[in-house]
Amino acid sequence: MNLASHLKKTAAENADKTVYYFLDKPTTYAEFDTAVTKFADGLSKLGIKKGDHIALLLGNSPHFVISLYGAMRLGATVIPINPIYTPEEIGYIINNGDVKAVISLDLLVPLAGKLGAMLPKVEHYIICETNPASPPDLSVHPKLKSFTEVLVSGKTDFQAADTDTDDVAVILYTSGTTGKPKGAMLTHKNLYSNASDISNYLKINDQDRVITTLPMFHVFSLTVVVNAPIISGATMLIIPRFSPKEIFRVSKKYQATVFAGVPTMYNFLYQYPEGDPKDFSTFRLCISGGASMPVALLKNFETKFNVLISEGYGLSEASPVTAFNPLDRPRKPGSIGTSIMNVKNKVVNELGEEVPIGQVGELVVQGPNVMKGYYKMPEETAAAIRDGWLYTGDLAKMDEDGYFFIVDRKKDMVIVGGFNVYPREVEEVLYEHPDIVEAAVIGAPHPEQGEVIKCFVVTNNTLLTEKQLIAYCKERLAKYKLPASIEFLEELPKNTTGKILRRALKDKVLNQQA
Repeated sequence: MNLASHLKKTAAENADKTVYYFLDKPTTYAEFDTAVTKFADGLSKLGIKKGDHIALLLGNSPHFVISLYGAMRLGATVIPINPIYTPEEIGYIINNGDVKAVISLDLLVPLAGKLGAMLPKVEHYIICETNPASPPDLSVHPKLKSFTEVLVSGKTDFQAADTDTDDVAVILYTSGTTGKPKGAMLTHKNLYSNASDISNYLKINDQDRVITTLPMFHVFSLTVVVNAPIISGATMLIIPRFSPKEIFRVSKKYQATVFAGVPTMYNFLYQYPEGDPKDFSTFRLCISGGASMPVALLKNFETKFNVLISEGYGLSEASPVTAFNPLDRPRKPGSIGTSIMNVKNKVVNELGEEVPIGQVGELVVQGPNVMKGYYKMPEETAAAIRDGWLYTGDLAKMDEDGYFFIVDRKKDMVIVGGFNVYPREVEEVLYEHPDIVEAAVIGAPHPEQGEVIKCFVVTNNTLLTEKQLIAYCKERLAKYKLPASIEFLEELPKNTTGKILRRALKDKVLNQQA
């Protein structure tokens, strides 16, 4: 069983059930399944075969889910790409990923001539019309095709490819904070098992209405608010891009039951002045992932909106979810919860030996969700997967109840005069201050101490000073953990999922010191 074949089963049992609303227009499971089959056939008519690679340069839309499931039904491999990446970043992924066809918004049309020379392996650019009343002229280049025409050309009697569970379904390129992005190869088994396990763990069912605003090209969204709802017969409420106003509107109109977001999204919703707690009254589950949520923000949000937020943990290489706060036991604020079913997490030292309860080490993961490896990178694969365990690069500890706590990224740890300082513990203190909206902590080079603590904050009080904030920290942190300096910004740099980019802040400091 894989996601595409399971969709056919779900559509047969729930033909008239709504699979998604997009711009307030409903689509049934039967209509979606038919579109997926026809698109798979349309791709095959273009010469796309089982095992070929297809890139998706798309935002949250029916185009994305039809392309994803159509490609999987054909047996092709999908490479989702953030459409706002630079041309150089997109070009690298398409060339490295040996992409044969690109499915994109019509913004790509003016670039068709240049792309032909830059990306010689690409045979087809399938263009999704954003404005049907004024479609782009696709005759400007022979490689341009219309998404609608590819879909219409397909037949409903197309026979799905005979795929193996270990065939690669999706290649997700990591953000590449250290060197070039690496393509994590996720098999049909990886994706199906994680969607099924997280659906069971979180009790997602056919009565749920799931807000899908996390970017679909990101693995958190792909599994938790796309594949898990579809595998469960639930309804997705697709929102093209994150907007607090739209989240509140859609939640109220469709009586949403599940919301998933990154901490920054929760912060924006909490700060939104027109946010009415009544609009979230039908939520039974709020999910946070992508980054650690400050405990102060979690408690403030829960108090204001009378909901519980369950934090979880995942990474692209694990499809992504490995741990979540359980729904049938007490939730622990600040924890990523316990291992989900069929997945094992443990904390190890540098020799790969499990450390005692409460001790910090590296989190490693094992399960059917762990990737096949990095595409065309055997050495990196061997370094990441050792003795059957995926090494995450995250520092964590486990308590006596089996709950895991992420301390920080291994590479983000700051060493001040020989002492280890985890940025998150300083950030937690800053978030407790009533005037702090956002905070990020990095290590800045220092000639004597090696590194010192540098903080970046966003405040809602223009009178707050660096001196006052450092004094506040002095009452709550050991001396070696104290900020050496605090810089006030209007906003912190973030990626498209809302995750704060510490790397960009480190580059800012290095440029200032140069």
